[in-house]
Amino acid sequence: MARPRRIVLVRHGESVGNADDSVYEREPDHALALTEKGWRQAEETGKRIREVLGNERVSVYVSPYRRTHETFRAFHLDPGKVRVREEPRLREQDWGNWQDRDDVRLQKAYRDAYGHFFYRFAQGESGADVYDRVGGFLESLFRSFEAPDHPPNVLLVTHGLAMRLFCMRWFHWTVAEFESLSNPGNAEVRMLVLGEDGKYTLDRPFERWRDPEPYGVTG
Repeated sequence: MARPRRIVLVRHGESVGNADDSVYEREPDHALALTEKGWRQAEETGKRIREVLGNERVSVYVSPYRRTHETFRAFHLDPGKVRVREEPRLREQDWGNWQDRDDVRLQKAYRDAYGHFFYRFAQGESGADVYDRVGGFLESLFRSFEAPDHPPNVLLVTHGLAMRLFCMRWFHWTVAEFESLSNPGNAEVRMLVLGEDGKYTLDRPFERWRDPEPYGVTG
């Protein structure tokens, strides 16, 4: 099995929805573009990624949203070293279709009280739903490692929640641990690095906004 030396996770740059949440009332979430600031963020992140990858090949998986595709384009990676696939399972959490801003704000307050992992948005998904599809993607990713010529790097261009849930699934974090973590900022990077012991470690932790509150011995 040709396990990659690095698995790089990147959140998209700032989108118009990050800058003005009223846009969700007029445009589909998947169609929202990057702002000028978001393009700059992605280009800066691209410089760092190119430094890390050097001349090595990379297998890329991109969420099907416009903002993630634009983020990847801003990286300016060498097309001769890149294999790119759109991966719908890495999409943003579904919050419903046309979103009423006041209703979403109310539901976010409900989610904060109920729990980010278990709360399901009306006509949308819970964090647990996203966890399940990210887990399905991970199974496919593991199978891809069986190819003897698999690139030494994997790059996922996705969303903040999906990044946290990917790491939760990979490192077997508990729900309580997940609930204690904040989303990364726009265009932020986390890397899973393969060590000499054959195990992956996270290059830096997610910020924690509270201590975990486990129910039982697994915490």
